[in-house]
Amino acid sequence: MPYHARPVLDVLPEFAGTNTPRGQTAKQRARLIEFVVTEYAAGRSLRELAELTGRSQTAVRRALDQGGLERRGRGARPQTGRA
Repeated sequence: MPYHARPVLDVLPEFAGTNTPRGQTAKQRARLIEFVVTEYAAGRSLRELAELTGRSQTAVRRALDQGGLERRGRGARPQTGRA
């Protein structure tokens, strides 16, 4: 049985067009780091954040490192509350 394709998230308007070698200001970079740290802490994945910001997963990892947030381990989160 084939799996359905997952939906691809659109880049948020505030990050559209800011992923260029010289096109990102210090203010935009600070906003990117703030957004990535907040959303990652709330449970979003690196892949989701990369899609929402128009960045690579590596760029999202760097932003998390710059924001001082420790990354989660690889793989699915353990389920809690199982009977």
